[in-house]
Amino acid sequence: MRNLFTLLIAIAILSGCNNKHSLVVTKNDLLRVTVPNTGKVLWDYTVTKTGIKYSFRAPEFEIDGKLYPALLLSAKLTGPPEKLKNGVTEYNVEGNFSEITDLTLRTTFRITEKNPVIRFRYELLSHSDHHLTKTNGHDQINYLGVSFGGFSSVKEIRFSEFNEMVHSFCLSERKLEQKHFDDSLRIMGPMIVGTDGSNSFLVAYEHGSQVPDRFLEFALNPDKSITLNAIKGNYYRDFQIDSTNSYTTIWFEAGGISGDEDQLAIEYRSFVLHYMSMNAESRKPYIFYNTWNFQERNRNWYKKTYLADMTLERMMKEIDVAHRMGIEVFVIDAGWFEKTGDWTPSLKRFPDGLKSVSKKLKDYGMKLGLWFNPTVAAVSSDMLKTHRDCVRTMNGDEGKPWPIWETEESYGMCLVSAYRDAFADELIHLNKELGVTYFKWDAIGQYECNDPRHFHGNSENTPQERLESYAFEISRSMSYVVDKVAKECPDVIVDFDITEGGRAVGLGFLSSGKYFLINNGPYFFNYDIPFDRENGQWNIFFYPGPARTWICRTPLTFDKWIPTSLFLTHYLPDDPYENQSIAVGSLILGQNGIWGDLPKISKEGVDFFNKSLGLYKQVRDDMTETTMIRDGAVGVSPEVYEKINPVTGKGAVVIFSSHAGNYSYITRQKPDQKTWKTRGVDLSFDKEGHAVIFSKFLEAEAKIIFFGVETE
Repeated sequence: MRNLFTLLIAIAILSGCNNKHSLVVTKNDLLRVTVPNTGKVLWDYTVTKTGIKYSFRAPEFEIDGKLYPALLLSAKLTGPPEKLKNGVTEYNVEGNFSEITDLTLRTTFRITEKNPVIRFRYELLSHSDHHLTKTNGHDQINYLGVSFGGFSSVKEIRFSEFNEMVHSFCLSERKLEQKHFDDSLRIMGPMIVGTDGSNSFLVAYEHGSQVPDRFLEFALNPDKSITLNAIKGNYYRDFQIDSTNSYTTIWFEAGGISGDEDQLAIEYRSFVLHYMSMNAESRKPYIFYNTWNFQERNRNWYKKTYLADMTLERMMKEIDVAHRMGIEVFVIDAGWFEKTGDWTPSLKRFPDGLKSVSKKLKDYGMKLGLWFNPTVAAVSSDMLKTHRDCVRTMNGDEGKPWPIWETEESYGMCLVSAYRDAFADELIHLNKELGVTYFKWDAIGQYECNDPRHFHGNSENTPQERLESYAFEISRSMSYVVDKVAKECPDVIVDFDITEGGRAVGLGFLSSGKYFLINNGPYFFNYDIPFDRENGQWNIFFYPGPARTWICRTPLTFDKWIPTSLFLTHYLPDDPYENQSIAVGSLILGQNGIWGDLPKISKEGVDFFNKSLGLYKQVRDDMTETTMIRDGAVGVSPEVYEKINPVTGKGAVVIFSSHAGNYSYITRQKPDQKTWKTRGVDLSFDKEGHAVIFSKFLEAEAKIIFFGVETE
């Protein structure tokens, strides 16, 4: 009887792993996803137009001391597909491991009929006890394998290289040659793109860290296939899987088209804009103002404190000017609060608790934003009292509390703990109480806690393992908080300040929020310039003029793959006109931020912002949809940007020059002929409908031409 039972199990395993008929998850005009579950292949992505198929190898997990591929007894769709609010449909496929029959693999696909890029992830579930193990002392998960053998050109796309010259994360594309595959190179990604000019395909993962600090890596193989492997922190040793606890991977992405790499980039960019996140507000190109630059001026120019003018009177004046300029989101930076952790307005600085600020903004149709450090709680705060076990520690040491921007001393808090729910509740309360819809998050480092009491390991794990788990999980915890808040308050936007290196930068957080890309750019020490670290102003590019904008425009190359509206950067609005034209010309390329001393701007300056930003608002959705075209390197003369929607003809051309002279440019797109332009521009249209632009520069400024706008 026992031998018969064993035989039946063997037959079931063989039949399940050699299905002749693939399970069809979905098919549409762009793609088909099927689960053949045959051999080592778990699922296939097929481009509908060409029939070209990309087969994904089953993931492998080390479970209970042995590496098991997810070869399933059978695979089936569980429940009806779920239509999500961003127009994406979620499908779940489940099957039991052939070698561990009480362990289930759930594969979740998120697919839209309007875009070829899909998201997918895996989850391990069981009613019995199993553990993810590390018999060799390191992570043992191979997430996927797929071939790039049909492509003549393959690239690694990096989104998290920190460029010290501009003190900012920047896009980097690295060509992969056959020798890299022959030598089994290991690369970080998070994206690999292949093309032969007629067909293109990409694979990516959603996580974040600064290059080269990798938590996952792509392994290149001589047959031109790739595998994506866990390296560190993806789980902690003996992570338990049972009836109450499952293991869920990060999200992965795949997409193929009939077309070249540029066309694939356009599709991917649209995926990020519309289908990657369910938090739609984070994708809208609002115009932001932030108080921090004036706070820095107080400290560094006027020798006051950062919070000297953090007052109700000052904020009300700034709101009036911001409204007249056309700003839509007014952000009060560090110092609005009484103490961290409890996150209530300072009654000393705002006697009515920001109520009149909130009302004034609402009356103007503007949004209120506030600054936060999500990883601190003041010594006397209720948050600390109720979550004392969530204080960050390193090797058992919680350190000493320190003052947060001239407010009460605070302890560091672990966001990969139960504290994250309490912090989310604070944000939800502020949204309900004061109408706060924008939350700026600052100072979230990647390696800050190895406490055994939290969600990143226990006393059985080494301190280093707990630290790596924290570093891996911090970006997932950040998204957890954002998604919890956005579910309750769908009008909120959260952006994460990545103005310093060593932060969790990548595709992971973009599934929930956006990035605050550049503060003031490089410091003196970036350029080996001696300065007084104790008493001096660290920032070099702090003053109005073209130099700082060169730094800020350098990362605009992200726009090939990710809309620049997800990389908030602030420009200085100070007089004279020349500086203001450069500021407006720069920010409308997508970074959409302004900061400075608003009450000191001349009436003429305020009127210029009002007019130019009003025109921008007519075409900004078209510009956000459109990939940037740049002619000329940053800082050269001329440096030209074209963002004209090829479907509507609406958009803008911006020309920068720091040298006097006459310059010409002909648009690649055929723009709408309803136009507005700044001074020193002659404009005509050729017989094919392209705009022919002649610009005359007498000094450093920007020329702006809007297309498809109503000027009356």
